[in-house]
Amino acid sequence: MENTALKEKLKQQIIEHLNLTDLKPEDIKDNEELFGGGLGLDSIDSLELIVLLNREYGITIKDPKEGRKVLVDINTMADYIGQNRTK
Repeated sequence: MENTALKEKLKQQIIEHLNLTDLKPEDIKDNEELFGGGLGLDSIDSLELIVLLNREYGITIKDPKEGRKVLVDINTMADYIGQNRTK
């Protein structure tokens, strides 16, 4: 899947999976931080995103340090999926 298409799909999945009904994919910038000041997601949301990566892309993240590197923004997630997906 092309990186741009993957990013759009990922945005839609995040909105649906985290029930962010007040957002549309175009509201999320590719380089916007997911946690903290950006989208303001929290630790529960990070667990949900890890489940999403596993279910949709066959990616298992067991190390919290790895998770912090992957779940920075849409760009880092898409790059990681591109390199590690099994589905």
